[in-house]
Amino acid sequence: MALRSILIADDEEPIRHVLAVLLSEQGYFVRTVKDGDEALRELAARDYDALVTDVRMPGMDGLSLVRAVQQQAAETTVIVMSAYGSHDLALEAMKAGAYDYLGKPFRPDEVLLVLRKAEERERLRAENRRLRREIRASRGADAIVAESPAMKDVLRLVQKVAPAKTTVLIAGESGTGKELIARALHEMSPRAERPFVAVNCGAIPEQLIESELFGHAKGAFTGASGAKRGLFEEADGGTLLLDEIGDLPLHLQVSLLRVLQEGEVRRVGDARTIRVDVRVLAATHRDLAQAVAAGRFREDLFYRLNVVALRLPALRERPEEIEPLARRFLVRHAVRLGLPEKPLSAEALRRLGAWRWPGNVRELENALERALVLSEGPEIDPDALPEELRAAAAPSGPPPAPAEGDLSIKKAQRVLEADLIRRALLRTQGNRTRAAELLELSPRALLYKIREYGIGE
Repeated sequence: MALRSILIADDEEPIRHVLAVLLSEQGYFVRTVKDGDEALRELAARDYDALVTDVRMPGMDGLSLVRAVQQQAAETTVIVMSAYGSHDLALEAMKAGAYDYLGKPFRPDEVLLVLRKAEERERLRAENRRLRREIRASRGADAIVAESPAMKDVLRLVQKVAPAKTTVLIAGESGTGKELIARALHEMSPRAERPFVAVNCGAIPEQLIESELFGHAKGAFTGASGAKRGLFEEADGGTLLLDEIGDLPLHLQVSLLRVLQEGEVRRVGDARTIRVDVRVLAATHRDLAQAVAAGRFREDLFYRLNVVALRLPALRERPEEIEPLARRFLVRHAVRLGLPEKPLSAEALRRLGAWRWPGNVRELENALERALVLSEGPEIDPDALPEELRAAAAPSGPPPAPAEGDLSIKKAQRVLEADLIRRALLRTQGNRTRAAELLELSPRALLYKIREYGIGE
C-alpha cells in the first residue's frame, strides 16, 4: 500500500522546504505546517497517509502530537524526527504510537527508506486484514447448511446485506438458527474483528434490562456501587443482537428507538450521552406486525428495525437439509464428547425424515447428541433416538422386486421409480412440488407416475 499524501510538521522552515521538495519529486502530495496545533487542524480537515514531525517544537511538542494523532487519526502513519540530544523523546514517541524516527541531520535516502518500510508495513497490514475478512466470511457462510431453495435465498440475502450497517430483522420459529444467521452477518461484515454481543430481551428481568442495555451511573439505584457500561457500549464498533425483541417492554422501546436514530446512549442515572457505533440486529419468533396492531410493539420501532427482513423457514419446510445437518451435528458432538463418529442407519434416517421437528434445528441437534451417547453399535439405529421419533410412522416398505430370473429392465425400472418417488414424498412430508424438484421431474410428470404406480392409494 503506497503512502500518497504526507504532512510535515517542523518549526524550522529549511527542514520543511527540503522535505517538501524531496518528497514532491518522488510523487507524494506534501503539505507543511510549523507546529503541532496546526498539524492537528490540518489532519482534521483532510486525511493524510503519513505525518513526519519533529519531536521538539514550540507549543505542542511532537510527543503530545503523536498521542493526539492516535486519538484523532489513528490510521495515519507517524514518523518522528529528532536532533542530537532528543533521541529519548523520540523513543517515547514510538512507545506512544509513532512507527519510526529519523535522526537529524538526515540524508535523502534515509527519508525515502523509512517511507518505503512504512509502505511495506501498511501493505502487509492491509493484506492481513483482507485475509482475515475472507476467512471470517467463509466461516460465516460455511456455518449455514443451505440445501433447500428457501435457505439458499436466505444465504444470498445474508451475503448481500452483511457489508452494510443496515439494521436486519431476523424472524423465525424457535430453534431455526436466528443467532447463527446473526453471527454470519457479523463475521461477513467489516466489523468482524470487533465485538459481537447477543442479549435475549425476554431472559432479563424487566427492572434490570435498561441497565443491561444502556449501563448505569454510580448510585443510580440501590446496589449501583459503581458505574457500569451497558451492552451498547460493549458492542461499540461491532454488532449487537437483540434476540426476542418482541419481549422488550414498551417504555424501553422508546429508548431503543432513540439510540437507533441518534447513535447515542444515556446510562441510567446519568445526564451525559455517549456516542456509540453499533450495528443492531434483531430477532424474534413473534409476528411483530401483529404485535404492532395489538399495541404491544411500537410501530415506529418496528419500521426502524425492519429495514431488511430475513425469515428463516422451519425445518419441516426444508426436509432436504435434515441429512446434511445430522451429519454435521454427529461429527461436532463426537469431537466434543471424545466419542467415535458413527453414521445413521438407513432406518434411523427415515425416522428423522418422518418427524415434523416442532423444535426445529435445535431439537434435531439435541436428538442426535442423545443418540450418539446412547448408541452401542457401529451405527446409530432407531433405538437410540428419542421415544417420539421411534414412534414416528415408519416408511412404506420397498416395492416387490422382480421375480428371480426376471431380467426385464422395464420392470426393474418401474420398481426403482416407485421406490424413489416414495422416498421423495417421505422426505418432503408429502409435498409433491418439492418432491418433484428432488426427483428432477415436472409436477405434472410426478402426478402421472403417482397414479400409474398407485402410490398413496
